[in-house]
Amino acid sequence: MNGLLKRGFDFIISLVGFLILVPIFLVIAILLKFTGEGEVFYFQKRMGYKNDVFDIIKFATMLKNSMNMGNKTVTLRNDPRVTSVGRYLRKTKINELPQIINVIIGDMSLIGPRPLPVNSYKKYHPEVQAIIYQNRPGVTGIGSIVFRDEEKLVTEVKKFGKEPLDYYKEHIYPYKGALESWYYYNVSFITDIKILFLTFWYVFNSKSELMFKIFKSVPPRPEALTIEGIRKIYKTEVV
Repeated sequence: MNGLLKRGFDFIISLVGFLILVPIFLVIAILLKFTGEGEVFYFQKRMGYKNDVFDIIKFATMLKNSMNMGNKTVTLRNDPRVTSVGRYLRKTKINELPQIINVIIGDMSLIGPRPLPVNSYKKYHPEVQAIIYQNRPGVTGIGSIVFRDEEKLVTEVKKFGKEPLDYYKEHIYPYKGALESWYYYNVSFITDIKILFLTFWYVFNSKSELMFKIFKSVPPRPEALTIEGIRKIYKTEVV
């Protein structure tokens, strides 16, 4: 896909989107300012285009010192570090909306690989690291769709008394890397339009398998990345 065409598409759509969303942003900013710890935005260093690090922008949903509390980098369902307003924002993915600012200024694209924290990026296989951010990271993407309820998976792992970080290393990172590699080799304007459609589709059809029907060449989801698969693996270990 032509880089200039994609950048132009991203800029126009995100700018129009931002202007439409300004009233919603203001309401959320007021809610956050007067709840929790009064933080409105959350900034975090993420890996970006050509492996340059940038600050991703999100609405603040967790306590300020959350990275040094509880499960640290892993967020579970009903995590006590998440604020009351933040819990709703995370569930609806509204907390991700400020990333539209990252798109406008050119740090991100609407569609692309998810921008990871530096330490998480280093857990990818070197072959994945070499190609993943040759495309600008995206607000949504193939990985975002498949792992739209990642917290549910790691929460299930935690129920069995297992370490979520081990589950990430053994199951989540390898498959995420395979998905992002697939995107690198299949990126096109049509692919991006399909991913954009699927992003909205899954808001209302969370259990659908439509993505695997539209993208038949996408690596199949391993059983270990389903609730049923997790139960089968860890129940067997317990027995």
